[in-house]
Amino acid sequence: MLSYEDLKKEMKQRLTPYRYTHTLGVVDTAEQLAKAYGGDIDKARTAALLHDCAKTMGTEELLSKARENDVKIDEVSYHQKELLHGPVGRIIARDKLGIEDSEILDAIEFHTTGRVGMTKLEKIIYIADYIEPSRNYPGVEELRNLAFQDLDKALLQSLNNTIQFVIKKNGFIHLNSIKARNDLLKNTYTNQ
Repeated sequence: MLSYEDLKKEMKQRLTPYRYTHTLGVVDTAEQLAKAYGGDIDKARTAALLHDCAKTMGTEELLSKARENDVKIDEVSYHQKELLHGPVGRIIARDKLGIEDSEILDAIEFHTTGRVGMTKLEKIIYIADYIEPSRNYPGVEELRNLAFQDLDKALLQSLNNTIQFVIKKNGFIHLNSIKARNDLLKNTYTNQ
């Protein structure tokens, strides 16, 4: 596996300047969240750094890489191919960047859709991507505050916001997001 500094250099070459700045913001936010919630800081840092490693790939390249590696392309991902950058990012992180840790790979794969039973690391990367300092949308400050008070409630709000945003765009909602939301809602509010 490459050192963290070598991975950083690789991401700087692989990503656009805007995307690299965003990525560094996700890294900082993920580190803070990992500290706040007793997560593995090194894993959070690495997953955050690599979460968008496939983001700048073109549509055909994403589809090709997914098909080559037997990634199931569900109907929603077929219509919204940008969602493939998570699963394809997992492949790139594993095959090109030497990441073997399944927790890090899972966090990369599910950072856009979420899933049922998300681990602490997956939650941290999902939220860090959503609230990093360069993000600017109505309600982001409230969500940033909530993220450091209650990780699950912040994740639930993030999923709600994403689903509402996609509905307003008349887009397809990935089933992983719906299932993640329902699972989180059930576990957050029925166990109190």
